[in-house]
Amino acid sequence: MTKDDLYARYQAAHTAHRAHRESCTSCTDTSRCPVGQRLYRSFAALQDAYLNRQRQQR
Repeated sequence: MTKDDLYARYQAAHTAHRAHRESCTSCTDTSRCPVGQRLYRSFAALQDAYLNRQRQQR
């Protein structure tokens, strides 16, 4: 996986999470529905991986 692939996946996960959050009436700032939680976990994991890779390249 290249750096650009990871970045694209991280951004796509953010977009999916944000879109869900905007349309879901169950999700709030402090709790998430099961789908929202899955999307958030995916986004957070990809964000962590991307940021860790950025730190390693410095």
